[in-house]
Amino acid sequence: MHDTEEALFRAVHGIAGRFAGQPVPVVMDALLRDLPQAPGLEVAEIRKIAEEISVGRDPSGL
Repeated sequence: MHDTEEALFRAVHGIAGRFAGQPVPVVMDALLRDLPQAPGLEVAEIRKIAEEISVGRDPSGL
């Protein structure tokens, strides 16, 4: 796993733990603020991650 990918998974995992069950806009704000920059990571993908976290799932796989 590349360092960038690992950093993304760990950041998503941390946000999922803190924001599970919160409204999508709240989770989106956290993701946009805290995720490391990664090539190819687009807002649509971040929204899907936020939706998963909002319903209590941890999409990081950790």
